Amino acid sequence: MTQEELLVLIYKKDEKAFTHLYDMYSKSLFSVINVLVKNREEAEDVLQEVFVKIWKNIDSYHESKGRFYTWILNIARNSSIDKLRSKNFNNSQQNLSSDNFVHLLEDSSRLINKVDTIGIQEFVKRLKPKCIQIIDLLFFKGYTQQETAEELEIPLGTVKTHNRNCINDLRNYLKV
Repeated sequence: MTQEELLVLIYKKDEKAFTHLYDMYSKSLFSVINVLVKNREEAEDVLQEVFVKIWKNIDSYHESKGRFYTWILNIARNSSIDKLRSKNFNNSQQNLSSDNFVHLLEDSSRLINKVDTIGIQEFVKRLKPKCIQIIDLLFFKGYTQQETAEELEIPLGTVKTHNRNCINDLRNYLKV
């Protein structure tokens, strides 16, 4: 089933489409979520929430504004950041034992390889060092633009401009 066929079925709320949607995108979305959340169980919960949001909000997707994958990736990223900012999540993270931290570190190193299998890391490596820093903070570590500006000690407007230019550079690499 092509992405276009899938979208038609999702718009019609065809139940089989949900299964196809999950099969097509769950692994790559889970990798992104888990890199940000750094807790497998929480990442699985966020993944479920993401697919419900995609299903319920499909009418807000417009092909003219960007690719479908980019749209669902943003939902996954934003949901992960919301989870990280939630009080319950922060409180549960304070109670983790040291054994869990070793496990999280091991999982994290394996996930970097999984994220790389979708090819994004290779394209990011081609960018200027400043772009690599900004994209790493904004997209792989889940920083806001304000937090990125503070981390890099540069004005917020500069972060926004660099981000826009870096994403455009990345788009150009992906077109080749």
